[in-house]
Amino acid sequence: MIRALCVFCGSSPGFDPVHGEAARALGAAIAAAGIDLVYGGGKVGLMGIVADAVMAGGRRATGVIPRALFELEVGHTGLSELHVVASMHERKAMMADLSDGFIALSGGIGTFEELFEIWTWAQLGDHAKPVALLNIAGFYDKLAGFLDDVVAAGFLRAVHRDMLMMGDEPAALVARMRDYTPPVVAKWIGDRER
Repeated sequence: MIRALCVFCGSSPGFDPVHGEAARALGAAIAAAGIDLVYGGGKVGLMGIVADAVMAGGRRATGVIPRALFELEVGHTGLSELHVVASMHERKAMMADLSDGFIALSGGIGTFEELFEIWTWAQLGDHAKPVALLNIAGFYDKLAGFLDDVVAAGFLRAVHRDMLMMGDEPAALVARMRDYTPPVVAKWIGDRER
């Protein structure tokens, strides 16, 4: 059951307004599905847009932000709940604990780092929660192709590649996440299974 979805996304809105529109649509879709939001706690960029859309839809938005960023006045003080933590490590751990699934919107290296870490945790069997990319305007097309190349080169198993869901329509992706059944795979250590 998905009660709360974590969204990783940019603290910038990007140059193309399609990304902000997608963040708003994702927030609305999360709220319409009766799901709460967990995210990085910012009021700026896509972060603020998705949080405001979830709350406008009548659901809770919980932010988790490191003190250093909060003190730069980028923390969203209008949230249902805001946790100010000591570090990025603490932030990611708390976001993972509070969430039943993870979606990455468009973003930069922080978004990518959060996505790859939570996906790695799934590969290692640390959690069995769905992980997905919302691929707006082809933003993640080249990444998806690269990941397929990594499988072809023998550095990523196809079953682990398939753990990363991708879609370009927010409501449909949220619905797929609600129906997610984790694959049954052996733990993968180096070039062998356990």
